[in-house]
Amino acid sequence: MNTKNKIQPYIHHAKYYETDQMGIIHHSNYIRWMEDARMDAMSQFGISYNNMEKNGIISPVVSVSCQYKSMVHFDDTILIQVSVTKYNGVRLDLAYEITDKNTGELRTKGTSTHCFLDRVGRVISLKRDYPEIDQRFRQML
Repeated sequence: MNTKNKIQPYIHHAKYYETDQMGIIHHSNYIRWMEDARMDAMSQFGISYNNMEKNGIISPVVSVSCQYKSMVHFDDTILIQVSVTKYNGVRLDLAYEITDKNTGELRTKGTSTHCFLDRVGRVISLKRDYPEIDQRFRQML
């Protein structure tokens, strides 16, 4: 990850209901946490997903991956650092590092890719159609 990242990490305190029968965080929750961190990162740059949707912009997940390095348990506090790895106005690629807040140990790494569509499902270019939003995404780089 870029050590000069402009995006502040998202903090999450692991909840009991997020655990599985083995007492560790269920694997599906990491993807949810990555989405929470993405929304938080966008809001840090004044990008409201709610406002995007009101303007007719949707940003579906095209792909997502997650590599589990070590377990997160109930009551652990983690940091999720988001980095924009690619953005061109049509596609947004993000990388995530989930670390233990207290020890700094890497727990999980992940990526997600998103595109931008109008309400009918046609690909749009934020650079062309929504330059204000495009500029805010570029500031995240």
